[in-house]
Amino acid sequence: MSSILDFMTDKHRRCDDAFAAAEEAVSVGEWQQASEQWQQFSKELERHLQMEELVLFPEFEQATGNSNGPTGMMRAEHQQMRALAHQIDTALSGQQDEDFLGLSETLMVLMQQHNMKEEQALYPMADQAISTSGAVIESMQQIQ
Repeated sequence: MSSILDFMTDKHRRCDDAFAAAEEAVSVGEWQQASEQWQQFSKELERHLQMEELVLFPEFEQATGNSNGPTGMMRAEHQQMRALAHQIDTALSGQQDEDFLGLSETLMVLMQQHNMKEEQALYPMADQAISTSGAVIESMQQIQ
């Protein structure tokens, strides 16, 4: 059985790969490719955030009895990521490479810091706290 840490870390890597591909395409002016890669990234990112917000976080909060802890900070960072992704959408649709690359750098730093907190603290804590981690992973896989 996979752990929450392993499952969600794999999801982080998939998002990172699509993000890097979109950035690379913008940097060489391949706007169609950039748009396709960005759409893939955006879809993966939103699915990942929903897995956490709709399944993992509520399960963790129920298991620990703590809804003011790390999940509150993670939710706030999710909102920051969504806001930046929206700004990047605008830059991409306007083929504004400098805006895209500047905003994407900000998003990348935010995602790296966020993912590190999840991978080093939240996910291991969730694996410890949630006795039904297999069922939680199955529920997260259902989110489209």
